[in-house]
Amino acid sequence: MTVLLNRETVTAKEFSDRFGVSVRTVYRDVDALSSAGVPVYMSKGNGGGISILGEYTLNKAMLSKSESEGLILALKTMGATSYPEADAIIDKLGSVFKNNQAHDWIEVDFEGWSSKVNEQDKFSKIRDAIIKSQVISFDYVNANGSKSSRSAEPVKLIFNVFTWYLVAYCLLRNSHRMFRLSRIKNVQLTDRHFTQREISEYADQSSYPPSVELQLRCNEKVLNRLYDTFDGEYISNNGDGTYDLNVTLPEEEWVYGYILSFGGSAEVLAPKHIREIIKTRAKEIVKKY
Repeated sequence: MTVLLNRETVTAKEFSDRFGVSVRTVYRDVDALSSAGVPVYMSKGNGGGISILGEYTLNKAMLSKSESEGLILALKTMGATSYPEADAIIDKLGSVFKNNQAHDWIEVDFEGWSSKVNEQDKFSKIRDAIIKSQVISFDYVNANGSKSSRSAEPVKLIFNVFTWYLVAYCLLRNSHRMFRLSRIKNVQLTDRHFTQREISEYADQSSYPPSVELQLRCNEKVLNRLYDTFDGEYISNNGDGTYDLNVTLPEEEWVYGYILSFGGSAEVLAPKHIREIIKTRAKEIVKKY
């Protein structure tokens, strides 16, 4: 017997292998769909199988307007992270909701991923490894600039404060670690599989970069850039043409680069050690010019 879905012919065995269920389960699910009103039917004999009416579409009443828009937003975000199937799914949902504009109301683009083919490939490999519980190997450069080769059991991907991180059990350190994805290179899937380990809240959070309470004073010429990045509640007007930014951020290299990008239009008020770092780097820049 064959399974006919979306005009494709798939054997029941292939179908069961794809989803990790028995052939009996496939047939039982077909019965359940039929009972629920989905026009799925079975035919016997040569060329027979399980099929669905070609013109059938999911009843959009199953999802509210807000739910369908939320689903589109989630898929758009997946597409922005180079999830390859997202665009095809979004196109199909457009017809499901009988609205060609259903997926045109928002566009999400994380430039760091979509502009680099190798980054797309890295993201896809790690995603597949998480889903399949597969050990990965990769090269990593830590915050101190030290390079090492790692093997790890990937757990999940996190997007936090403009940056992607991978939570994984590092087989070199024998503990759960947080790896910044931009520092992960040469990702390879191994033939080893693993059972997910329990992650304590402390272990999950301990590898985040340390947080710092940044106080930055800028002139009004760069106010637009503050609003580009931060909510207005973190920005206060001093009434003299200057504005203060008070925000808690992970202290990483991008923070220093962000501050320096303002040139003379910004001054670090606190903490003192970041003020000194910016002062030292500014002097190094002047020496080069």
